[in-house]
Amino acid sequence: MREDVTNTESVLENFSRTSTNGTSESNAPDASEGSTDAVERELGELMSQVDGALPTDEVEFDEDIVKENVDEILLMLIALRDGTHGEQLISDLSSFFGTQLSPGTIYPSLHELNEDEVLSMHARVRTKEYSIANEDYARSTIEDAMVQHLAFGLLLYAFLSQH
Repeated sequence: MREDVTNTESVLENFSRTSTNGTSESNAPDASEGSTDAVERELGELMSQVDGALPTDEVEFDEDIVKENVDEILLMLIALRDGTHGEQLISDLSSFFGTQLSPGTIYPSLHELNEDEVLSMHARVRTKEYSIANEDYARSTIEDAMVQHLAFGLLLYAFLSQH
């Protein structure tokens, strides 16, 4: 194994520094509103940072990648909305990621995250509302997925730069 391998913390610090360069918390939309507009603005800002860091005009997510990372995406959307229900999450996945995932894909993930005590579920009159119950686990899950995707991307980039 190489001695100069960057550890996860420094990767996260570098990514954080790069992605927040030029932005301030005061400019961030108030996602605690939970409104679609606030979530859309915040996701738009995040995607602008991604677009700006990559050598492409626009990032589009393949439906298979969204399915493979549905837990992490659900955690992110639930945190951005400060709690929401399954129907809204399906709508968010469609509008923000261009996917048409079925309730049969989304609800089992929500139920499993609830059973694992990552989410808490609150029964409402006609729906169930989910919120983050274990913020440390949710953050760790999202960070682990991010590091894996970044590492894979860096591997592909290294290959392309040599060939």
